[in-house]
Amino acid sequence: MIQFQKRVLDNGLTVLVHEDPSSPMAAVNILYDVGARDEDPARTGFAHLFEHLMFGGSANIPDFDGVLQRAGGNNNAFTSNDITNYYDVLPAVNLETALWLEADRMHLLDFSPRSLEVQRKVVCEEFKEHYINQPYGDVWHLLRELTYTRHPYRWPTIGLELKHVEDATLEDVEAFFYKHYRPDNAILCVAGGVKAEQTFQLVEKWFGGIEAGGRPPRNLPQEPQQLEAREKTVEAEVPVDVLYRAWPMCARRDHDYHASDLLSDVLSAGESGRLHRRLVMENELFSDLEAYVMGSLDEGLFVVEGKYAEGVDRAEAEAALEAELEAIRSTPIGEDELEKVRNQSEAHEAFGNVSVLSKAMKLCYFELLGDAADINQETDRYRSVTAADIQRVAREILRPERANTLHYRAKRAVPAL
Repeated sequence: MIQFQKRVLDNGLTVLVHEDPSSPMAAVNILYDVGARDEDPARTGFAHLFEHLMFGGSANIPDFDGVLQRAGGNNNAFTSNDITNYYDVLPAVNLETALWLEADRMHLLDFSPRSLEVQRKVVCEEFKEHYINQPYGDVWHLLRELTYTRHPYRWPTIGLELKHVEDATLEDVEAFFYKHYRPDNAILCVAGGVKAEQTFQLVEKWFGGIEAGGRPPRNLPQEPQQLEAREKTVEAEVPVDVLYRAWPMCARRDHDYHASDLLSDVLSAGESGRLHRRLVMENELFSDLEAYVMGSLDEGLFVVEGKYAEGVDRAEAEAALEAELEAIRSTPIGEDELEKVRNQSEAHEAFGNVSVLSKAMKLCYFELLGDAADINQETDRYRSVTAADIQRVAREILRPERANTLHYRAKRAVPAL
């Protein structure tokens, strides 16, 4: 069981502290409740741009990385469609340095034209390198546009198009910062070789004076129920043909999320997963095939993707895939198969709770979901899933009329006449 203490500052900052006396290190994790879904459709990519801007200097600290490194620490961040997360790991004796750094950039980021231009170039180069010039790089642009028609999940974290970041003004990014990067829109967790009371005092010292911004309202357009299958085919300079198929599924907070996650494990947990065993190893229709859930805070996606085996008939491969999906819709899985995926899930949860950083991240995330204490219920929730639950969610999710299929095909050379 992961024990922690919680307080909320007067400015709305939620603070969690997990004491781990066995570790000489401390992890400082700040989760901001803002992601790509909170962007203006005409100004996408801003949440990801801020992931970079937050390392560009603040009011009193022009070199965030250098100061932290001199304190023996390291840091990084990531952005998703739902959240933006920053973390620092350093010797526990130097905890105050990390809190000072994080508080300073929350208080007042460096909104200089130079900082914006430097980070804009970094983000634009990342967009070109990973999403335009890389094989299959535009898959999530294509698949999200196919599966979402209204909800802002229809664009990936990097943004809908490069031009939105290229045209971002200083006024645009400053307004986005003061709307979302406020203490009352954040969750801070400190985990490691620290004392809770002393840590709360340090957090109050550095963050207590930052003005609240008022949590921004989130009135996102809801995705209408999908009533018929959608399909798209693209050709590009890629090595092999790939199939992507996605179905709408429940949100992360939904009661059926854990059953849906275990359904993906039954299909695709390692070499013993049904899809790999039957369609890759036995029938050799695909060279690789996997299933996974997105785990989105709003209604997400259940995805199957696979590379066709060389020379295989694509229609035959897809018919075999549909037969496997029909099998799991029509017949409950056996107890041995269920116990296997339960055990795999339990091992994954246990491994994810080992390091102080992973515990700090997960505590923040579960607090965002509703209650950090639920981190200790996660294994039980997976354990409570039954074979009937998995069959039920398979019937609800993997319906042919709700499938969104993207055929990503390699361009074939045209024979010379």
